[in-house]
Order: sequence, then C-alpha cells, then structure tokens
Amino acid sequence: QVQLVESGGGLVQAGGSLRLSCAISAPTFSRYAIGWFRQAPGKEREFVAAFRWSGGSTLYADSVKGRFTISRDNTKNTVYLQMNNLTPEDTAVYYCAARRTSMIVDASGYDYWGQGTQVTVSS
Repeated sequence: QVQLVESGGGLVQAGGSLRLSCAISAPTFSRYAIGWFRQAPGKEREFVAAFRWSGGSTLYADSVKGRFTISRDNTKNTVYLQMNNLTPEDTAVYYCAARRTSMIVDASGYDYWGQGTQVTVSS
C-alpha cells in the first residue's frame, strides 16, 4: 500500500516562494518515481516535475524550469518541490503521485495520488 500526503501549500504574493512536501509511505519507496502535477480551475491536470528515487534523475515542465526544484530527504521519505518566483499562473491544486520505475509526464500513468494542496499566488 502506497500513501502520499502533500503539505506546504498556501497564499503567497507574486515573486514569492513556497516549498511543498510529499511524504511517502511505501514498502520499497526507492523503486518509485514521484511526479508533481497541478490542476487549475477549469483546466486539465498538468505535469510540473518528476523525480526518480533511484539515481535521482529529475524532469521539469518548460513552464517551471529554472523556478522550481524537486529534491528528496531519504531519512524522512519525503520529496519536496521548491517553488520560487511564483506567478498568478502557478495558482492551482498541486498533487504528488507515484509510479514504479520510470518518470513520465502523463498523469494517467501514475498509480498513487495524494489529496492535493492548494497554492494561490496573488498579483
């Protein structure tokens, strides 16, 4: 059984920063790839970033490259999404998701999802 719990969302002004956390409970979490996705009202869920626990490879959407950074803490079984220079276009519910082995950008390929955390960026 894999469980994901996000935290760290909130309200921030444009140009500000937030760090999201995704705490992972899984029997062999090192075998998983973790993805961050977001969904704004009236829009489809979109890929933000991904991380492969084994090897530490990362992948980012073009819209967040240079602003967002994904990282991990092995001691806490937690993956982080550091978000800098936020804009109102980043406003969405952010989800972390897990799947075995490789990173992909297609949300339908992830098997486990957290409950989401709201990020609101004011102008």
